[in-house]
Amino acid sequence: MNLFTIPSPSSLWTTLRSGSAFHVACSFAALWAFVKVLRMLRWRVKTTQLLGPPRTSLVYGVSRDLAVSQDSAAIYERCATEYGVVYMIPSILGRTRVVLCDPRAIAHFYARETWTYVQTPISLAFLEASVGKGILWAQGETHRRQRKALTPAFSNAAIRKLTSVFYDSVYKAKGKWDTVIESSKDGDAVIEVQNWMNHISLDTVGIAGFSHDFGSLDGKSVSVTEMFDSTFGNNQPSTVNEVFILLALVFPIILKIPTERQKLFKKLSVTMEQISNELLIRSRREKDANIGERGQENSIIGLLIKSEGQDTELHMSEEEVMAQMKVLLLAGYGTTSVSLTWALIELSRHPDVQTRLRDELLAFGPDPTYDQLKANLPYLDAVVHESLRLHPPAPESIRLAAADDVIPLSEPVRTMSGNMTDSISIAKGTWITIPIAAINRSSTIWGPDAKEFKPDRWLTEDGIGGKAKEVQGHRHLLTFVDGPRTCLGKDFAIMEFKTVLSVLVKNFVFEMRDGPDTPVEVARGILPRPRVVGEDGTGVPLRIRRYE
Repeated sequence: MNLFTIPSPSSLWTTLRSGSAFHVACSFAALWAFVKVLRMLRWRVKTTQLLGPPRTSLVYGVSRDLAVSQDSAAIYERCATEYGVVYMIPSILGRTRVVLCDPRAIAHFYARETWTYVQTPISLAFLEASVGKGILWAQGETHRRQRKALTPAFSNAAIRKLTSVFYDSVYKAKGKWDTVIESSKDGDAVIEVQNWMNHISLDTVGIAGFSHDFGSLDGKSVSVTEMFDSTFGNNQPSTVNEVFILLALVFPIILKIPTERQKLFKKLSVTMEQISNELLIRSRREKDANIGERGQENSIIGLLIKSEGQDTELHMSEEEVMAQMKVLLLAGYGTTSVSLTWALIELSRHPDVQTRLRDELLAFGPDPTYDQLKANLPYLDAVVHESLRLHPPAPESIRLAAADDVIPLSEPVRTMSGNMTDSISIAKGTWITIPIAAINRSSTIWGPDAKEFKPDRWLTEDGIGGKAKEVQGHRHLLTFVDGPRTCLGKDFAIMEFKTVLSVLVKNFVFEMRDGPDTPVEVARGILPRPRVVGEDGTGVPLRIRRYE
């Protein structure tokens, strides 16, 4: 028999049928391993092999070191200093990630995100399970369509109309704080501010986005606030959960295992869907009866309902509409409240900055309008952006190359072979990491005072250095990322941030409960949140008194 004769499909099937299940399984395993080896060889040939830190774990590479670190940004920055502006880090089960710390490389990456660089399988699986196939999950043309449909709700004109909603929420919180302080014998009170920032943000997005008051600032107990408090308030993953999350980077099916944490996320998703469905039914009913304010069609929920009935390119399915609402609920409770909490911590640590900000607000007089908040309060703007620089709610992003690419660099790096190169080749299937927090506070990019809370850097012409100016993105920050996936709610979040901070700082004095040197750590979870060391959950108790 000719050794090179190719067996016919029928003879191959006969062989498989006659063979044992064990032999069949071994054959498929061998085929799977062969394909993996081919892919690995292609990756090594097509991808520029870069220097990087050694593997500290056979299973995790350096991924667990980064996951458990209180300052993963410092690890990324230290590697950039040692190995160059782009480098490789060993990851889970032999995988490798390319880390971009070069402004030109990052700009190239973001310009091609959602097309050449896409969500990882674990990100897609987690997003679909928690919030559905909305704008966070969508990629390519689907993402462009969904974003275009939602854009009018986040225009300057739309946010200008919502400024009064921001004020209403923060003044409701102010009234509650006044009552607490008045009942105190000492004229001050210890208030856990993170929970209050959560509820200010949730009630604001409820009214601004869905014309619905959740009433969390009034202490109203509703299923969505209970679930948010439960999920975000005790979000420190166990060691077992950390291992599950890391292994799921390679095997997303692990997310299907019903751990307690996964059950909690599932329950949160179901609760958000129930609330979203109730709001949609009510809004559709009001639309049919022509109830509501003029211009409501450009609200978030108005645009979503409008998109359902369109046969145009902007049409969204009922599943997509539901997903957008869940995304907005989650974002409303999460990201802005984290930023506000960090700002209050920094102001408590820096009483001179707090006093200067209060002086600017008091000198201005009445509550500023939308346009005045944007243009007439430079120190408020500086404090907000300095807080966003130091404490981005999402400290890093990981993407997967969907196609081969060549990334240009602003300065050459040394490859593993010892050659210098001013561009790197990326093979399809490569994991790419953008260490957002590390770039935002890199000493190489922002100068020797990069780790300091220093709002003054935003007030002078030379406050932002030459290297920082090379970083593309809102105000040279990566906090809102860049490119086609730039945060759609960026202007909404900044305006809410400024409104809430202006009212609170004008009316109250903030101090760390246990003194200015009180240690604050990062509690890991869906979003990394600040927590005073020793507190349960995500507690940030501050000593607050009214400013007289």
